[in-house]
Amino acid sequence: MRTTGYGAIERSNGRVRLIEAGVVTPSARDTLEERLAQLYTGICEVIAQTQPGLVVIEELYTTYTNPRTALMMGHARGVLCLASAQAGVAVHSLGHARVKRALVGSGSARKEQVGAMVARLLGLQHRPQPHDVSDALALALAFLNVVDHAAFHVR
Repeated sequence: MRTTGYGAIERSNGRVRLIEAGVVTPSARDTLEERLAQLYTGICEVIAQTQPGLVVIEELYTTYTNPRTALMMGHARGVLCLASAQAGVAVHSLGHARVKRALVGSGSARKEQVGAMVARLLGLQHRPQPHDVSDALALALAFLNVVDHAAFHVR
């Protein structure tokens, strides 16, 4: 809820390129409802600008040590699903371990390893920052590898 990363990539002629990446950052001082509205507006703008073929979001897992984190993630995922559905864009999800395996070969890879692979696959000189952006692009790249779609937007 503090920072939601997104990344749009496209595959053309066997090459993958970065279209756009960034973060949507609702104000931490606002109420939950206001932050959800800000997240919704921000994601709607990203969807309108990038016109994705589909959206990929991270699956929630059930072993959160902090249940509040899981609830906040659920709220954010709901907003992302709503914005996508209203734009007529299909939503898919991948678990974080599957993303790590698809990119690095290990479901327990560190964020730095995943970020380095994202940079390599997209031909970037540096790992995308913050981690939220790198994670979003990792979701996109993993989905591309796993499901093999031509173009899509993430998170």
